Amino acid sequence: MTISTHDQPVRVAALYRFARLDAFEALREPLAAFCCGRGIKGTLLLAHEGINGTVAGSEADIAALIDHLEAIDGLAGLEVKYSSAAAMPFHRMKVRLKREIVTMGVRDIDPATSAGTYVAPADWNALISDADTIVIDTRNAYEVSIGSFKGAVDPATSSFREFPAWVERHRAELDGRKIAMFCTGGIRCEKATAYVKSLGFENVFHLKGGILRYLEEMPAEQSLWQGECFVFDERVSVSHGLNEGEAELCRACRHPLTGHDLLSPHYVAGISCPHCFDARSDEDRTRYAERQRQVELAEARGDRSHIGC
Repeated sequence: MTISTHDQPVRVAALYRFARLDAFEALREPLAAFCCGRGIKGTLLLAHEGINGTVAGSEADIAALIDHLEAIDGLAGLEVKYSSAAAMPFHRMKVRLKREIVTMGVRDIDPATSAGTYVAPADWNALISDADTIVIDTRNAYEVSIGSFKGAVDPATSSFREFPAWVERHRAELDGRKIAMFCTGGIRCEKATAYVKSLGFENVFHLKGGILRYLEEMPAEQSLWQGECFVFDERVSVSHGLNEGEAELCRACRHPLTGHDLLSPHYVAGISCPHCFDARSDEDRTRYAERQRQVELAEARGDRSHIGC
């Protein structure tokens, strides 16, 4: 069931910033303490190239965190997308140190200085409707499965590390075209544009603020978005206006499920779905069934303390 974002108590902030953070390791413990002390939950990734993450908490606490991050040298000008949730969508708070805040595996790519041209949501429809434009969804296949832009190319990747190889295989198709890329919040497509530009392509664009900002700002009747947008928290997906979507998550394989998937005879809550049924053994499903039973017992008791901050 779609839940309106109005009057909901939990503020969700998806944020990132490509910036040189020479001492990013030293930020970890203070950030974790700041968030846990305010009941904020979610994940923040820190690397030499910047910060990335999604967190949730009260409106006041999230505002305090954004102010705190903006005051850190190099992080002013964060890209932040806000939405709401009916309940806390994360189980715990994690601040992790990484080699990259979004892992592509290609060295010497610097989106802070070499990314493609930003395109505002208001101008996106015109760009992707141009016959000279090839539109590329830089997300992974399981995300694309529940929604994408009309006419977008799906590289069918299982991880962002596979994207450079896909580009190499399709260079001839990209040559001479306008290349428009998009992703959930803007971070993957920003890094993807920097990579594509490093190969010598010039007319490279990406959706500013990603799908989330487009769904927030673009009226549904004018939208070229089809389906829902997968998000990496317990809401699973959002739709226009950033209302919570109807997709659910298979707890066995973590694949998002549409209403059609839920009607499949292979779908059993917490145990299997059409995407993983053939890839799992009866022993696996027995193990998942016991895990699902324990989850349901814990939920009945209201016991979530073992997965807290």
